[in-house]
Amino acid sequence: MDVASSRVRLVLIPSFNSGVQLLPTVQQALAAWQPVWVVIDGSTDGSVRTLDRLLDPSDPMFQPGLKVIELPDNRGKGAAILVGMIEAAHAGYTHVLTMDADGQHPADLIPAFMAASATSPGAMILGKPVFDADAPKLRVRGRRVCNWWVDLETFHAGIGDSLFGFRVYPIAPLLQIMLGRRWMRRFDFDAEAVVRLCWHGVMPVNIDAPVRYLSAEEGGVSHFNYLRDNLLLTGMHTRLLFGFLVRLLLRRSRISRGPGPAAGSPGRR
Repeated sequence: MDVASSRVRLVLIPSFNSGVQLLPTVQQALAAWQPVWVVIDGSTDGSVRTLDRLLDPSDPMFQPGLKVIELPDNRGKGAAILVGMIEAAHAGYTHVLTMDADGQHPADLIPAFMAASATSPGAMILGKPVFDADAPKLRVRGRRVCNWWVDLETFHAGIGDSLFGFRVYPIAPLLQIMLGRRWMRRFDFDAEAVVRLCWHGVMPVNIDAPVRYLSAEEGGVSHFNYLRDNLLLTGMHTRLLFGFLVRLLLRRSRISRGPGPAAGSPGRR
């Protein structure tokens, strides 16, 4: 572990009813990096209690690098990440690596992503998913559509994948963006965050990362609702497309005006 990086970078895991996968996911993250913060987003399945031994100083399983924040009600993934980032910023952290609590994301790649962030602290380090044969075809095709829209909305800035939540964000610009609007609180968070960060001047660095889709027998949990979440994404892209068109018009206006007179050159009389 890079000590200097660990002082300003932490792992942030939002969790809502993650079931049996929460504990091993947190343990794997702790083995790769510390500190790890978990934001329990109003879970009702008792999964947070599986972390109690990791939080008990008298227990041999105690992990001093773990912090758990419990929200009283379910607010959505983006809202949970926002709560964690606000506390992290107050504690002096500058970057967070977000990962899901359901065992899909590769905890062993946390050090590599943190190292890339340390090399390019002004960038967002984005996981680009490598799917196995068990990946649901409908989900894979659906994210291709979302990625097409994001490419358009960012003027092809180079975002490898807009929905894969295994990422390192610089906290300050993302807080500035999120605190200024009421959106980006639920399933729309991942895609809208990368688009608006690009507009903010935060460029992407893409790193391949395998993704696992666990079966129910393995404890896999999915809260994706095809109708509700696709409607949410449709509304998100409508907002972003409007912003894209505004930026496109401004860009064309600047091009049509051309460069101003050079410093010291005589102006037209």
